Amino acid sequence: MPDIKSVGVCGFGLMGSGIAQVAASAGYDVVVYEVAAAPLDKGLAGVKKSLEKFVEKQSLSAADRDATLTRLKTTTNLDDLKACDLVIEAAVENIQIKKELFKKLDGMLTPHAIICSNTSSLSITELAAATNRGDRVAGLHFFNPVPLMKLVEVVKTILTSQATIDALYAYAKKVGKRPILAQDTPGFIVNRLLVPYLMYAIRMYESGLASREDIDEGMKLGCGHPMGPLTLLDFVGLDTTYYIAEIMFDEFKDPLFAPPPLLKRMVLAGRLGKKSGKGFYDYASA
Repeated sequence: MPDIKSVGVCGFGLMGSGIAQVAASAGYDVVVYEVAAAPLDKGLAGVKKSLEKFVEKQSLSAADRDATLTRLKTTTNLDDLKACDLVIEAAVENIQIKKELFKKLDGMLTPHAIICSNTSSLSITELAAATNRGDRVAGLHFFNPVPLMKLVEVVKTILTSQATIDALYAYAKKVGKRPILAQDTPGFIVNRLLVPYLMYAIRMYESGLASREDIDEGMKLGCGHPMGPLTLLDFVGLDTTYYIAEIMFDEFKDPLFAPPPLLKRMVLAGRLGKKSGKGFYDYASA
């Protein structure tokens, strides 16, 4: 089983920063790559803010916070990742950009290195096909916010070796996550079940069958969910959900995955949820 000692992360956005943080917190040397200095600065500021919250809650010591930051390096030079044993891609959800990145990584990394994608919707097999190490390519799908969410989906293609899966399971456990094994199909496990549920909640609201508040309260109090589906959509991002649903509908042609007209109109209008200040609910004063 490959021994993972150093970790590379491509992309320092919301997911990439969380992935880098948990790796550095677990004792790994981490190198984060971005295309420019500005997103690196923003990502690092986010990590510092997140770690500070753990210190304030007394679940992390100031010494451990400082040690975590010491293990975290940033760069705009992809070559600085060449010594990493594991590289996790958390770039924009664009298959061509990801394939080009995978090809470059394949050409520069050591033969034993594993390349993973944090994608929630794109084909891991297609990414693996851009490399000459299909047995060492897999999905490693974390959930937002990464430092708090315990689950990670380890995604196996028909090319991925068992040694790679074993190494990723060990890695996921070391960074404090609970791994589950998914096959390489759109949505993997969680989104395959979650997206139809979210789409139907929108249809229910769109049809006037219930208010947004009652839909959310119904699922919170009736099913024990921490938040209702419409609130969850606002937190995930309506544009992100729309994009994932489109990919899944295109793959399966199942109407359960089809984005309702209301979702499309809200995305076109820029009502993307909490990140834009307004979605199903208004966050302007939050």
